[in-house]
Amino acid sequence: MNNVTFADVVSAHDRLRGVAHRTPVITSRTLDERTGAQVFLKCENFQLIGAFKFRGAYNAISQLTDDQKKRGVITYSSGNHAQAVALVGRMLGVHTIIVMPQNAPATKRIATADYGAEIVFYNPAESDRKQLAESLAEKHGYAIVPPYDYPPVIAGQGTAALELLQDVPDLDLLLVCCGGGGLLSGSAIAAKGMSDKIRVIGIEPEVANDATLSFRTKTLHTIHNPPTIADGTRTPSLGELHTFRLVLQYVDDMQTVSEDDIKNAVRFAFYRLKLVIEPSGALGLSGVLSGAVPAQGKKVGVIISGGNIDAETMTQILAESHIT
Repeated sequence: MNNVTFADVVSAHDRLRGVAHRTPVITSRTLDERTGAQVFLKCENFQLIGAFKFRGAYNAISQLTDDQKKRGVITYSSGNHAQAVALVGRMLGVHTIIVMPQNAPATKRIATADYGAEIVFYNPAESDRKQLAESLAEKHGYAIVPPYDYPPVIAGQGTAALELLQDVPDLDLLLVCCGGGGLLSGSAIAAKGMSDKIRVIGIEPEVANDATLSFRTKTLHTIHNPPTIADGTRTPSLGELHTFRLVLQYVDDMQTVSEDDIKNAVRFAFYRLKLVIEPSGALGLSGVLSGAVPAQGKKVGVIISGGNIDAETMTQILAESHIT
């Protein structure tokens, strides 16, 4: 499968039925008053492993051959995809190996190990995770399930937006966080398949704006180890094979938010919405709260992509300001 279509997202949704959670869509009068919009939050922080990544991992691994499953699966991830692959492996009886940076959040490291994965740690300042995973796969015969630049993963991630638009079909805007572009491209394919009028906007941290630069210049940009609190967006670039092309094809715009905007969204979610969300998961909310995306008078869908935040990071964010 070299391309990802709306039909692929629909097939992924059928595959995930009864396996993944159909996560809730929540609203907030306070949020609507702040933004002058009607905002609908698709809460993937309530998904299995606490993030949307379960969708893509299950869609990908469940389609491997029996021989591939027998030999094992390897991936590389800072955390949420790692947990997703580990859990899916446990569910399907597949041995999983995760190449993970030494500085990955403790919550994600511990959960990945608890799901039964074998973890191979690396120093991101010294090694390339993709190359390390590929060398191990070649040596041991593992199947590689990349975190974002892989059609079955992209199609699986798109099912979150598909569900949101089934529940709220007349959205004007859909805001989606962007790291490697798997969720963004999958969501945009789903959105365009469901609605003629919706505009899809990717949201990135200002200090990790490789996808925004790539989108504006139509040339793939890379930023290594960007200093953002949103650890899920520290991917160096959009995927060369798929997500860069798909983002250019299906996404209408890209916008960036500051580190303070991201923290403010995490605080707002905690104090006002009673939601625990990680900084990467707060990017879409940050886009509408900060005004980076003008939303006055519009119906806005936001993918809250995950809730896996360490106590230390959450304490730091909440300590900076009591309330938003």
